[in-house]
Amino acid sequence: MTAQTVQTSIQVIDRMALLLDAMARYAEPASLKYLAADTGLHPSTAHRILSALAEHGYVERVEPAGWQLGAKLLQLGHRVRAGHDVRREARPVMDWLRDEIGESVNLTLREGDEVIYVERATPARAIRVEQVIGSRAPLHVTAVGKLMLAGDGAAGIAAYARRTGLQRYTRNTLADADALAGAADAAARRGYALDDEEAELGVGCIGALIRDATGRVVAGLSVSAPIERRRQEWIPLVVEAARRVSGRLGYEAGEDETGRSPARPIRMPASRDS
Repeated sequence: MTAQTVQTSIQVIDRMALLLDAMARYAEPASLKYLAADTGLHPSTAHRILSALAEHGYVERVEPAGWQLGAKLLQLGHRVRAGHDVRREARPVMDWLRDEIGESVNLTLREGDEVIYVERATPARAIRVEQVIGSRAPLHVTAVGKLMLAGDGAAGIAAYARRTGLQRYTRNTLADADALAGAADAAARRGYALDDEEAELGVGCIGALIRDATGRVVAGLSVSAPIERRRQEWIPLVVEAARRVSGRLGYEAGEDETGRSPARPIRMPASRDS
């Protein structure tokens, strides 16, 4: 890509931003004439950019000759707000969990076929597992990712396998669609999932899901540690931490008369040998 091409692409993005900002100032659909005048763009240029934005759902054409912001922006706005809400409510619980177990705690959001790490709480120890905020990982190699896939059902997992090819990262990666579906289903039934060195050799994770007031899965909470330090006793703590964050988001489900989640049988499956 030449410097001229890069400059042209940046100029187009700048013009898109001008048009979106101009539309946002109107309570009703705005005409091309007004939008061109507000942005200083030639009407033909404005129309070309608006048409491209409309194809992706960022703006909508309203007859007879108006333009307004599209539903895609509303969806993105909800995701941004949800992400901020989850981080805010999860942070104190993540700090509690980190202090309880002395290992790194991660908060992840699903984005398509990946999870993205959006928050972390790390311990003050020299040797620790530390995920970079903003980094991504495929769903099938993470503990919370397998739980998220379980919500897609068998057909959804099969489609995910076709799309991604189930790339193998270590000898323990679940690179078979049936094995992945079985592991995801078992994890969902338990209420927690494990990463047994599936993304990186020497690293093990325990994960649980976070839900909002509607019951929708909005995030995943996990503990990452060197595999030799991972402990069975952490599982109920991780599940409890995810329950606490979900509660802070307004989720209420599966509680007994004491107000606590029903106990689940806790067993740490043996690591697979290759």
